[in-house]
Amino acid sequence: MAIIKVKRHTPVVDMTAMCDVCFLLLNFFIMTSQFKTPEALPVDIPASTVQIKVPDNGIATLSVATDKVFFSIPGQDVRVRLLERMSEQYGVGFTEAEKKNFSLTEGFGVPMKVLKSFLRLTVNEQQKSKLQIGIPTDSVGDKPSELSQWILQARYAEKEIRNNELKFSIKGDSKMKYPDAKRVINILQEQKINKFSLITNLRADHI
Repeated sequence: MAIIKVKRHTPVVDMTAMCDVCFLLLNFFIMTSQFKTPEALPVDIPASTVQIKVPDNGIATLSVATDKVFFSIPGQDVRVRLLERMSEQYGVGFTEAEKKNFSLTEGFGVPMKVLKSFLRLTVNEQQKSKLQIGIPTDSVGDKPSELSQWILQARYAEKEIRNNELKFSIKGDSKMKYPDAKRVINILQEQKINKFSLITNLRADHI
């Protein structure tokens, strides 16, 4: 008796629907993602076991490395008001284009005397600029340091725009020297700011 072989058919899977779904998901993630702006002052922060996340709003960051301090504050409207207040303090006028450029600047570290030149640069040029030598932390005679003024005027700007008390965090490089951090802490304490956070990485053995 002859053996009848059953003809096998290779299954066909229609991937059209799957491709459509993947394409839609890819579009969604591209359009909703927020790309991280490169840091003005990259610092290698130390590790700790603390797992409290730093808030996105209402907190200014002082990035401290060896002999350099950079400052950043969230909120474009707050940044514009901050620049206007610093303009009044130092008698330096800024154009609307420069104010807009400053509102888009995540962090900066330039003396007031070169701030106008800095704000004429594009974002990419600012990241590579040699003007970013850090905000001066030393007082001149009876005048407070520029960093002290940035901190003070930022507090006023936050209060005027959002009616909030501005908080501060220090993001220090793991290799920075103690006097560099102490200088920044002293400036905060001169303004009765005794509560601030220290930004660290989470240790791998506690993840």
